[in-house]
Amino acid sequence: MKSQRAYVEHVLACIDRITQDSAPGRDAVFSSHTLQDAIIRNLQVICESVRRIETVHKEQHAEIGW
Repeated sequence: MKSQRAYVEHVLACIDRITQDSAPGRDAVFSSHTLQDAIIRNLQVICESVRRIETVHKEQHAEIGW
């Protein structure tokens, strides 16, 4: 089992990738199936990682909309 920190770091890495992939702008993203797939995949990975973060840790950071 990964540490809780590892899951949070994984989420942050995925957010960075989404930010980089979407940097060219809305039109570039909507015209590229590859960029869309990359962004969607990172969103899926974020969801999986967040599901694995224990409730006690989420409660300690209630300011985040888990």
